[in-house]
Amino acid sequence: MNMFGAIVCGRTVRLQSFEQVGEAQFVTTIHDADSISHIVVFLTGTIPFPQGMGGLVYFSWPEPCASPTWQLLGHLAEDKPSAIFKISSLKKAPLGSDDVGTNMNTFGGQLFSHKAQIGISVEPILQVQQQSAFITSQTTSNFMQFCQKMLENLLNYAASFGVTQAQMIPNPNETFIPLSVLHSWYNNFERKLQQNPNFWRRLT
Repeated sequence: MNMFGAIVCGRTVRLQSFEQVGEAQFVTTIHDADSISHIVVFLTGTIPFPQGMGGLVYFSWPEPCASPTWQLLGHLAEDKPSAIFKISSLKKAPLGSDDVGTNMNTFGGQLFSHKAQIGISVEPILQVQQQSAFITSQTTSNFMQFCQKMLENLLNYAASFGVTQAQMIPNPNETFIPLSVLHSWYNNFERKLQQNPNFWRRLT
């Protein structure tokens, strides 16, 4: 009986079963991973987690000349029996000791892998929740940095075209907006972003 299962989104539904490769580690292989964007990982319901335990979900792209590099995606638990993960952006992400979700440990002592893999490590639920929360917080932090850089770029770009009122050439087909309006919008947007990184979802 399999404790875990996985489905590759966008393909004919076929249950990916996991092989136990360690005392508390499970792995399944994903063929032709370049053509997929999302995967669903779930508890099959046949075997529950041991009391006080949960599962950290990892993903690795093929590393034909090196040990697999496992990137932490999230977690499963009795109160979170399934999850969907986007993997299409992971392959091109630079890997290093400071990267979000990077884990250099291999499952089952594997040295090489020529196919993408999903790994699940069963660990104490507190540790599982803490590591998963760290991933979420780091992702939010990266998103905020991106937004702030984008806002600064827009402001600097618009300011590079700034002219004084005396330098303006009348043009009935052109609409002019004071640069102070853009500055005010930038400050308001940045303040709201710091208060709630997801406030933009309510914008219309």
